[in-house]
Amino acid sequence: MSPTTLPAGPEHGHVTFLGAGPGDPGLLTLRAVEALANADVLVAEHEVLDVVRAHARAGVAIVNTDPGPSAGVSADPVPGTGTPQLTVVDGTSTTVGAPAERDAAHLVMEAARGGRRVVRAVPGDPGLDTCAAEEMLACAAAGVPFEVVPGIAAAVGVPAYAGVPLRDAQGADVRFVDARTASDRCWTEVGASDGTVVVSTTLDSVAAAAGELVSAGRKPDTPMTVTVAGTTTRQRTWSATLGTIAQTLKQAKVLPSPDGGRPVIAVVGERSAAAQRDQLSWFESKPLFGWKVLVPRTKEQAASLSDQLRSYGAVPHEVPTIAVEPPRTPQQMERAVKGLVTGRYEWIAFTSVNAVKAVREKFEEYGLDARAFAGIKVAAVGEQTAKALIAFGVKPDLVPSGEQSAAGLLEDWPPYDPVFDPIDRVFLPRADIATETLVAGLIELGWEVDDVTAYRTVRASPPPAETREAIKGGGFDAVLFTSSSTVRNLVGIAGKPHNVTVIACIGPATAKTAEEHGLRVDVMAPEPSVLKLAEALAEFGARRRASAVEAGDPVTRPSERRPGARRRRSTT
Repeated sequence: MSPTTLPAGPEHGHVTFLGAGPGDPGLLTLRAVEALANADVLVAEHEVLDVVRAHARAGVAIVNTDPGPSAGVSADPVPGTGTPQLTVVDGTSTTVGAPAERDAAHLVMEAARGGRRVVRAVPGDPGLDTCAAEEMLACAAAGVPFEVVPGIAAAVGVPAYAGVPLRDAQGADVRFVDARTASDRCWTEVGASDGTVVVSTTLDSVAAAAGELVSAGRKPDTPMTVTVAGTTTRQRTWSATLGTIAQTLKQAKVLPSPDGGRPVIAVVGERSAAAQRDQLSWFESKPLFGWKVLVPRTKEQAASLSDQLRSYGAVPHEVPTIAVEPPRTPQQMERAVKGLVTGRYEWIAFTSVNAVKAVREKFEEYGLDARAFAGIKVAAVGEQTAKALIAFGVKPDLVPSGEQSAAGLLEDWPPYDPVFDPIDRVFLPRADIATETLVAGLIELGWEVDDVTAYRTVRASPPPAETREAIKGGGFDAVLFTSSSTVRNLVGIAGKPHNVTVIACIGPATAKTAEEHGLRVDVMAPEPSVLKLAEALAEFGARRRASAVEAGDPVTRPSERRPGARRRRSTT
């Protein structure tokens, strides 16, 4: 792809100062997502870019405000101007590093030249960011129009995710303190108050902040919570008092950070509900909170499963093990699609999302759309396949009422009746490695079947080395196997998952294949559905967490267990 240079010019563009929130990308506002989708240039530090980048359009120029230019990306001046040019590679986004001598205000205004729409994203809320305030003043002085999109401040969002409400029914006073800039007078004022204090500080300075509050008049036994990496799946919260927080962190083996300490939010106060956190901790108590779960599927199929895993607090890692390719001889598929149009078939049966995709692509190749299904009955093997058909504009006539499988589809499939069925033929587009269960069952019911290879499934390329090491070394907490082929292919391209990794299988056949490969199956779905499989893993995680809490043990992830620890099989 050839790079396209956005030339600098005298015209002023427009700048949107956008609050990216405390860390969870799901906390971005609708207005923020809209602004990101329309931006020509995105300016932010590295951690904020991780939150907002997914909502930026393809081709956006990304300016990283962290010092140091990014390798391989042009940040040279436009000839004769001395002004940096932003280089954008067509169809992708590129990153321009911020030279150390250039402050963010200059970068923002330079990015806005030439009529560009710039989004300046900052952590939390722009109104609480001192750097953003200075950059707004610089824009105002230079005549660059700007707007502000508020975000959720960390001092408010993090306690909510930690299960620590800041006010009670009596309406306690709430004070906010940035310990990194607080004066002696500020500490004295909050120390004299009996309200809730929200302290923004660093992990290495928490004990010092607690000492300041005690010196200012707060009692040492005042409840205190400390949350690091708030609103993300790395979040961790400790409950203590002003007098015991230092010892609590020491016992938890929280070590000093070489970079000066990670930002944290501490909440102090008798009425801050810190004492009731065990009942109010809704985020960290999710059944799979922080679990790294391997999803070995094709990327298109993994999306809905990954979304469900995230709702349980997991961190899904998608590793394609199966690549989908067109059939080696497309003529059979071409004849079948033409037969649909000419009335050759009474039914068409879809046994996978990939089969729907293959037929849809062939339709588009011929200039056809969903109207070509008029007069043809359509069957789908399960809910996900049915959703893919509906997205295509086709409502299936038959979806299994029981088990979502070929066997379940056959149980509901009507036998051929020459009185009511003018045509006795079924079009079955499917994978090259599909089983013969459905074909044999339809023939037994009196139907003629055109069994057509719509796509081929082949083993995908091996994942990156670090992923392979995590799989074999116990870096993943769980792996979900949705078919026997995903077991064989994952082991083939990446190696066997470590003993501590929880193995979850979609059904008995997949579980048998896993056991044949030396894996111990911990979880099996109650029915062959990827969503039920995710639910079963979540139930396993919830029981595991409840057992640890009941025993008074710390709640840990499977990857944190001692290697060789025994696991109990679950078939729920």
